[in-house]
Amino acid sequence: MTTTTCYSYIDSPLGQLFIQGDGQFVTGLYLPGHKGWLGPDASWQQSNAPFVEVREQLAEYFAGQRQEFDIPLKIAGTPFQLRVWQELVQIPFGTTSTYAQLAQRVGKPTASRAVGHANGRNPISIMVPCHRVIGAHGKLTGYAGGVDKKEWLLAWERTTLAGLHRGSSRNRSSGRSVLSQPTR
Repeated sequence: MTTTTCYSYIDSPLGQLFIQGDGQFVTGLYLPGHKGWLGPDASWQQSNAPFVEVREQLAEYFAGQRQEFDIPLKIAGTPFQLRVWQELVQIPFGTTSTYAQLAQRVGKPTASRAVGHANGRNPISIMVPCHRVIGAHGKLTGYAGGVDKKEWLLAWERTTLAGLHRGSSRNRSSGRSVLSQPTR
């Protein structure tokens, strides 16, 4: 059975985001200027309909009303990449983890560089929060969407979290994104 890939664009404070999916799962979310992203394939269908909930949840995130996403995701990758991406969704909103800490969490304490490589190949920005991974000593290192966007996202989350602690904002969250392995 052939699955049609749909795509759409979503406005955000970072510019126009590109979203793709199969009607059931989100399979990609790319920032403007995303390194290595070439755009939609000619066989894909542009449609807003499959992404109504994604739009709503991203709008809530950028309004400071959502810290976690409840969107079904499907990511193709190696077993190691999938393990890294599963760990990314466990990093709490407004906090960061280092590549070394992430390597420990995936059971490969000497694989910081491999973790960084897997992190850089994450096809679902923001919802699988690879922007929350930083280098040793708090240094902001590479980000496929651009280090300036990584810096913006981290500052946005910290500012939002500080507002929540002061009681100036509400949080709506119904759970973490669930990564599903693609069926072959």
